Amino acid sequence: MIQIQAIEPEPLGLVRYLNAAPGGRTEVARLEIVRERVGFLADELDAIVCCSDLQGMVNGELLGVSVAAELEQLADRGLLPPCARTGIVLAGDLYSVPAANKRGGYGDVASVWQAFAARFPWVVGVAGNHDDMTHVAGDTIHVLEGTTIELDGLRFAGVGGIIGNPSKPGRRDEDAHLAQIASVLACDVLVLHEEPNGHLDDQIGNANIRELTESVPLIVCGHAHWTQPLSTRARGQILNVDARVIVLQADVK
Repeated sequence: MIQIQAIEPEPLGLVRYLNAAPGGRTEVARLEIVRERVGFLADELDAIVCCSDLQGMVNGELLGVSVAAELEQLADRGLLPPCARTGIVLAGDLYSVPAANKRGGYGDVASVWQAFAARFPWVVGVAGNHDDMTHVAGDTIHVLEGTTIELDGLRFAGVGGIIGNPSKPGRRDEDAHLAQIASVLACDVLVLHEEPNGHLDDQIGNANIRELTESVPLIVCGHAHWTQPLSTRARGQILNVDARVIVLQADVK
């Protein structure tokens, strides 16, 4: 079981990007890459990078493409474990409109998944409600939708999208969404786009999802931003990586 033990206060790196601002404007924003220490992982695995809601642009490409490249550079410099010993978890919403002047939109995110897959041994995760997943495919890419997979000794499960009007992309009605989640609770890591609520007042989210998933050791999610990304509960933890890149790095073996 993955247990997050400590969050390092100083970021390992950052990526500057164009972000949508109110009133149809564009602003320059900073995405920090931070590290959290966990216990031992598999013998072949030193770190898991978790991120979601990378809704921005860098030099005409989706923000996630630059994040993958920056992580590779940090590994090459010895600041992170080697890419070959690092897995990737994507919790959705990796699309930005090309001008980065409007939040949301809906479009192809294959370039982000492929950028991570080109550098790391596996990429697992879910779709966000802004993500067109039509062209997301590859031998080491694992998109979860009410499904599970075992990677490096960890059982991952996932459900993408959010609760909402089923006639809109990336949404389903609440009963169907909860039933999908209920079908994959036997896992080590549950990847969701829509977040359960946390234990702090500003850790907003869906209380029904929280109640349903109380037995899950670790949930990785996004969709709504939390000031404090980690919530601890009686039988596990919730890690909200909305607009964040968090490296879960194993203790030295």
